[in-house]
This record gives sequence, structure tokens and C-alpha cells, in this order.
Amino acid sequence: MKRPLSAGAGGLALALCLAVSSIAPMARAQSTPEPIVAAPGAFSVEDTSIGDMLANPAARAVLEKDMPALIAYPGLDLIVAMTLRQISVYPETQLDEAKLTAIQKDLDAASK
Repeated sequence: MKRPLSAGAGGLALALCLAVSSIAPMARAQSTPEPIVAAPGAFSVEDTSIGDMLANPAARAVLEKDMPALIAYPGLDLIVAMTLRQISVYPETQLDEAKLTAIQKDLDAASK
């Protein structure tokens, strides 16, 4: 005896829904990384503008050490209102989570 086509299609639809719902959390996790927490009183890769970091000698020294290409970037004046997290979406910045975390550790140390 043949099963009705609608039952088979319903099962397929349910399987696809389950597959998509199990993939969606992974996709969201990759697109929105956990914020990197700064030490109290330290500049933040998440919240401090690049301009504010450049205006502070200790934070500027961290950027000069960790991101010399940023300091030499000809369009620097166009991104001074942005944070390091905000510019990290551009592949040419080479700012991945590991690099942002390392910069944050250096900013934390510089604030002491």
C-alpha cells in the first residue's frame, strides 16, 4: 500500500526544519562573536574609538606595536570614529578574534 504523498512531503518538511534549526545557532555564533571584556579603566577594542586610542600615548603605543599598518593607513582619518571591533569586519585589517584579544590584553596592561 502506498503512503499518501502529503505524508512523505510533511516528513521531509519536518526534517528540513529540524536541520535548519540546528544549523542556525551555529551560524549566529560565527557571525556575532562574544564581546572582549576590557579591564576596569582600560581602553576597549569593543567600545573605544580608534581616535581616542591614538590621542592617548599608552594606547597609541599599543596600536603602533600591534597594528603598525593601521597607523600608516592613508585613510586613517576616515575611520577614527570607529572601534577596532567595527573595522575587524574588513578582511584587509587582519583583525581576527585572536588578534583583537591580544590587543585587548596589551591595552589592559598599558592601563596599569
